[in-house]
Amino acid sequence: MSLSKFSRSVEGYVVFVTGAASGMGEATAKLFADQGAKVAAVDLNEEGLNRVVGEIEAAGCAVRGWTLDLCDTEEVTRVVDEVAAHFGGLDMLVNNAGISIFSPIDADDYEPAWDKTLDVLLTAHTRTIRAALPYIRQSKNPRIVNIASTEGLGATKFGSPYTAAKHGVIGLTRSLAVEFGGEGITVNCICPGPIRTGMTDAIPEEQKEVYARRRVALKRYADPEEVAHGTLNFCLPASSFMTGAVLPVDGGLTIKNA
Repeated sequence: MSLSKFSRSVEGYVVFVTGAASGMGEATAKLFADQGAKVAAVDLNEEGLNRVVGEIEAAGCAVRGWTLDLCDTEEVTRVVDEVAAHFGGLDMLVNNAGISIFSPIDADDYEPAWDKTLDVLLTAHTRTIRAALPYIRQSKNPRIVNIASTEGLGATKFGSPYTAAKHGVIGLTRSLAVEFGGEGITVNCICPGPIRTGMTDAIPEEQKEVYARRRVALKRYADPEEVAHGTLNFCLPASSFMTGAVLPVDGGLTIKNA
C-alpha cells in the first residue's frame, strides 16, 4: 500500500522538447523517454535531430522528430498540431532551444544580434506556448518549463542581448504562472549555470577548470542531464503546487561570493 497519493511518473504523457538535437535538449528528450513519456523532439538541426531520435528509438522508447525553425510562427503552429495529432495530445512543453550571440552595444552588428537573440530565446517561447495551449489545457498534467540561464539572474560583459532575453524568460514564466494558475497549468523556469554543451565546447578545458574553481561552489561544470532532471521534476504530476518558480541549476554559482 502506498503512503503517498501524488504520482512521480510521467509515463504515457506527451512532452514537446525544443532544441532536442544536442546538449540539454538532447538530455531532456532522452530522460523523459527513459521515464516512459512520449517525446516530440524538435530542432532546426536535422542531422543532429535524426541521431537523437534514432538513439531513443533504439532504446525502445516512443519518439518522433520534427525539424522546425522556431522563428516561423506558422511552422510552429503546424508542427504542434502534428505532434498532438500523432500522439493524441500534448501535456508538457519544454522551451529549451537557444543560441548565444555576444556583442558590445556600440558594435555595428548589434541590432541584428539583438533581434535574432530575442527572437530565438524569448519570442519563440511565446510561439510554442500559444500553439500548444489548446492541447495543454486538455491535459491532466499540464506543464510548461522554460529554460533561462543564470544570465537571467545576473549579467556578463558584452552579453546584453542574451542577458535581456534570459531576464525576459523569467518574467514571462512568472507572468504566465499567474495567468494560467486558475486553470491548474504550472509554468516554471530553470536557470542553468556552467554546463558542458555545444555552447561551451569552444572554451578551453583549462579555462573551464579555473572558472569552476573560482565561481562554482561544486567546483565543476555540469553534465546536461543534471539540468534535465530539474526539468523533469517540474513536470511530475506530484509537482502540481509548484508554479512561477525559478530554479538555478548552477552548482552554487549564484550563491557563491567571488
